[in-house]
Amino acid sequence: MRVSVSNGAARAAACDDLCNVPCFKEDLVARLREELPQDDRLEEARVLFAALADRTRLKVLHALSGGEELCVCDVAHVLGMSVSAASHHLRKLRDLKILKYRNDGKMAYYSLRDRFAAELVQHALRQALP
Repeated sequence: MRVSVSNGAARAAACDDLCNVPCFKEDLVARLREELPQDDRLEEARVLFAALADRTRLKVLHALSGGEELCVCDVAHVLGMSVSAASHHLRKLRDLKILKYRNDGKMAYYSLRDRFAAELVQHALRQALP
């Protein structure tokens, strides 16, 4: 025999399955669950944070945070690495649409597409322990 469960009771049962503490704020929990971003949006955010979880890419964003445009060679010199290594990190940030670039002959110049990622890095650095 199947027993019909009210919507509120179903939510409470779902909460009970997740933990042993009763769900006290059923309406709030239901609203927050409905407001969770879709998995594809969460994946985009995860990829962004994975890209920013690299010290070299954080340095690149810090170097470009003043609004300057730098060529690949300049970035390599700032970071103390080879041009090919710098180019790899710049390309990763460009592919994620964090950076924009332009070619001038054989030279490639990079700058911030928008300030969000650089501001996120600056905020994280301010919050880091001294």
